[in-house]
Amino acid sequence: MKKLSFPKAIRVCIALSLFVPLFISSCQKESNTNPDSTLDSKAASLSIANAATATSKSVYKLTGPISLVGAHNITISGDSINGGTVPCISLVNCTNIRITHCKLLNSKTLGVNISNCTSVKVDSSYISNVSTGVYAVDSKSIQVQYNQMKNMQGPYPKGAFVQFDNVSGGNNRVNNNMLENILGASYPEDAISMYKSNGLSTDPIYISGNWIRGGGPSKTGGGIMLGDNGGSYQVAAYNRLVNPGQYGVAISGGTHMQVFTNDIYSKSESFSNVGLYYWNQSGLSSSDITINGNKVNFTSGIYGVNNSYIGPNSPAITGWSSNVFGAGINASLLPTTLITYK
Repeated sequence: MKKLSFPKAIRVCIALSLFVPLFISSCQKESNTNPDSTLDSKAASLSIANAATATSKSVYKLTGPISLVGAHNITISGDSINGGTVPCISLVNCTNIRITHCKLLNSKTLGVNISNCTSVKVDSSYISNVSTGVYAVDSKSIQVQYNQMKNMQGPYPKGAFVQFDNVSGGNNRVNNNMLENILGASYPEDAISMYKSNGLSTDPIYISGNWIRGGGPSKTGGGIMLGDNGGSYQVAAYNRLVNPGQYGVAISGGTHMQVFTNDIYSKSESFSNVGLYYWNQSGLSSSDITINGNKVNFTSGIYGVNNSYIGPNSPAITGWSSNVFGAGINASLLPTTLITYK
């Protein structure tokens, strides 16, 4: 384990929002449903496979960008949207909104913007060539599940597939998504970012069962970031990451954080640094950190094999000795074809 000089300090975040009705398109009334929060590796793999099959059969209707303010109980389904200079879909002050089986493309800003919303679900959709895929700010009960996303364009501080910014409460999920950035065709930051977001002791924010491939050339962005600028009750589990960028999975602050049973691999890249780390950079108190049962095989472009790092003045980390550093895993963690959307 090598002490590193990290360029990643305090991050800037993207906003979180919820469901809103204001546009007709392919919208219909929808009752809210709770997500399946089962954390199981086999179940996650099957869920992803089933989602890929379902989404590949979607039929789309070309529509313009959708902007909803104060809408409720709406489903947006089957739309193909080119965002241009605005978000493909924007939800402000909305409740109980579902975006499903949509294709959201080519926005200089966001695929889905969720601001000050409650109970928003984005599922079974394809999002590509946008600055950030799903950005939720000041919101509650946000679910991003069973989607495929490709080539986030950034630039910093944008560039995430999914970013929660001041998302709070229960029923917040980023589960079973297939996410890929192609080097040279994208400019991502963190694939999944939790910024100043707080789950509940009885219902944490879950980031589970995601398959993530590709990152860089940013030297600050990477895979899954918990506790960015603080936060609490966040869980990253059963995710698979291949060549995710500067780092694999990290906790940079917060309390009651858990990272377990993730597989993290990277070959040597000019921007790759460390596989799994905890380092409180929030300037706030950080405690109750659990990092256990992860498998890591990560090669830095500067330091060689560099699987883990614990920052200075860190509290005791529960389960650290159970991680497998130098695990016999490689790029075959993920299939050759990850994105099946057309």
